[in-house]
Amino acid sequence: MTAVTFDKPAIRIDNLTKRYADPNGGEGKLALDGVSFDVPQGGVFGLLGPNGAGKSTLINILAGLVNKTGGHASIWGFDIDENPRNAKRSIGIVPQEIVFDPFFTPFEVLENQGGFYGIRKADRRSEELLAAVRLTDKRDAYARTLSGGMKRRLLIAKAMVHSPPILVLDEPTAGVDVELRRQLWELVTDLNNDGVTVVLTTHYLEEAEALCDRIAIINHGKLIANKPTRELVEMAREKIVVVTADSDLNAAPSDESFAKVEQTGPRTIEVTYDKDTTTAGQVLARLHALGVTVEDVTTREADLEDVFVQLTTDT
Repeated sequence: MTAVTFDKPAIRIDNLTKRYADPNGGEGKLALDGVSFDVPQGGVFGLLGPNGAGKSTLINILAGLVNKTGGHASIWGFDIDENPRNAKRSIGIVPQEIVFDPFFTPFEVLENQGGFYGIRKADRRSEELLAAVRLTDKRDAYARTLSGGMKRRLLIAKAMVHSPPILVLDEPTAGVDVELRRQLWELVTDLNNDGVTVVLTTHYLEEAEALCDRIAIINHGKLIANKPTRELVEMAREKIVVVTADSDLNAAPSDESFAKVEQTGPRTIEVTYDKDTTTAGQVLARLHALGVTVEDVTTREADLEDVFVQLTTDT
């Protein structure tokens, strides 16, 4: 299942714009506002943003379900307007919604999907894909009898019937439990290790931080960040000092050098500070001056969630 590589990005988005028409004759909602970025080949690329930011609109444009208003997009080197057939054959999309006929078996779902792509019966990979998503034992069960996690895995197999070099997963772990999330990500990691470029949207930011090589963030239809994951995390301005005092505190101490102070227990407080202007030592010195005798202290570095909140709040 190893993907063929070439010298262009897996996906190229150039000044992409989408304005939905207003049924009342007004200006309409601007869902994408001149978004531009490249998805490199071979990695796991995160596309993040708050609800309504424009992520699903962008994915639906790539899928051919929504017409863009302006700009350009290409998939595996094929412009979606000039060569839509090859563009669509180069991408597999796993939607948020579980969509397939519940009265078909998993094998029939994959066979039918292969037929839609014009794949000859002898060339279809239904059995191989069922094995890859660990559904061989459910080959002949009705799809409606599958568990939620099995249905998600079947959607991934369905998206891969035409062997696309790019797989887009739109909120694939929404509503599934921790164990099913782990199984899904093992499957996605295996596909990526085989050379498939993966594009992921998710609201589980710790998931994106662990899995993605690079992350783009969209807010209000605009691209506000596009960096390797580690660089993005390092953008966080704030750090947190967790302090345990030697006795109960009547109230959380306040100081202008602290961005935020939260009392989390009778003797514990979390002090958030701007690492560009303040050090942990200065925080502890201020606490001492405010009458807090420190018994224990730990620090917490910022994570992707901190950066995400910072960026989307600033914009």
